[in-house]
Amino acid sequence: MLPAPEVVERALRASRADEAMVIVTDAHEASLRWAGNSMTTNGSSVARDWAVVAIFRNGPNAARVGSVSSTSVDPADIEYVVRAAEEAARTAQPAKDAVPLLDPAAVAGDTLDLVLDWEGTPATTDIGVFTDLARDLAVGFDGADRLYGFAHHQMHSTWLGTSTGLRRRWVQPTGSVEINGKRGEGSDLASAWVGTGTTDFADVDTPALLAELARRLDWSKRRVELPAGRYETLLPPSAVADLMIYMAWTMEGRGAHEGHTAFSRAGGTRIGERLSAIPLTLYSDPSAAGLEYRPFVATPSSSESLSVFDNGLSAQRTDWVREGVIESLVYPRATAAEFDAPVTLPGENLLMAGGSEASLSDMIARTERGLLLTCLWYIREVDPATLLLTGLTRDGVYLIENGEVTGAVNNFRFNESPLDLLRRVSEAGRTEITLPREWKDWFTRTAMPALRIPDFHMSSVSQAT
Repeated sequence: MLPAPEVVERALRASRADEAMVIVTDAHEASLRWAGNSMTTNGSSVARDWAVVAIFRNGPNAARVGSVSSTSVDPADIEYVVRAAEEAARTAQPAKDAVPLLDPAAVAGDTLDLVLDWEGTPATTDIGVFTDLARDLAVGFDGADRLYGFAHHQMHSTWLGTSTGLRRRWVQPTGSVEINGKRGEGSDLASAWVGTGTTDFADVDTPALLAELARRLDWSKRRVELPAGRYETLLPPSAVADLMIYMAWTMEGRGAHEGHTAFSRAGGTRIGERLSAIPLTLYSDPSAAGLEYRPFVATPSSSESLSVFDNGLSAQRTDWVREGVIESLVYPRATAAEFDAPVTLPGENLLMAGGSEASLSDMIARTERGLLLTCLWYIREVDPATLLLTGLTRDGVYLIENGEVTGAVNNFRFNESPLDLLRRVSEAGRTEITLPREWKDWFTRTAMPALRIPDFHMSSVSQAT
């Protein structure tokens, strides 16, 4: 298999288009699965995914684009993929996002030197990364609770090269572990979930995860049936992350200007509108400690959020909501020019700050009567105009009475908008790195506080466990 930098250079040399870009990602992955207190499967894999983007110009802001992806590792296929991309470009419709490609000088001097080690080899992983996790899980397997779960580690090394001379490389580590515990049978079955994100598993405290799992299962000894309604509810960081991620995915500038999203307002967007009296800041930052992500664009195709013409463009910290006020929407360069807005890239992490230093336990202790959720599941959009979402609670909803968790209640279907939740939040706790349950397969790098919602809408009772 040719080294990735050589694939980039060969493809660029083979190109007959006016301009070309090549993106190569080498992925090394490892996984571990367990069920019923026994390890079941483990394995590792190596794969390459690469793409050629061909551009034919009719002017600085007029172009046709073709993109072809491949997983082949045969050097003979390089020219075939290049020609296929060129043919796709010749027959494509004019690109609405066409702007000049970035000149290397435009990104020279970035605080992150992304050209270093261009010739470096791919980062690797294997099942050895799970050694400590497996040892600590074995202790849990000796207990009475039945444990199920999955751990996954990825090392994605990406090379980007363009015909303008731009060269960028990034290594992205991504890891997660989820543990589901079950106790009892039939109508007495209790289920609880814990999870965490990581880059290398060295910071995963498995005994603490198992202890929290056991605590939640202990809470389930008493069962209480509650009807649908509005309840004071504590959302833990994981549930907050799932809701905020969905909101962040809808923050496209074009859609807001054209009246298609919840961020639209007559004559423009809702930038500048206050959402929360609490000075919460929702932001993305490629240099956030422990949550770093690739700080430049590397996309084989364009969307409302990303443009192939922006490949290589540096990402910076972006405040989506600053101290309770909507601050930014996503604008690729062409969209930014069209709407006279600042160029803003979507983030691959999401953090919320501005709450107190209260832990979730502190917030429970200050609750007279309310609900504590664990996580949300099967989240779907009901109304894009208001960003109304629906979904289910899962793996533990608990009743809080006089500052203590006194039992488990039935699950619910909820109907809520993340925008409305930010308007109604009455308390935000300490920000913690957390793993979203619903969107973990697409978005793992989050840090959120727990939130207190005075009137969270449980629209119906659910029979899900």
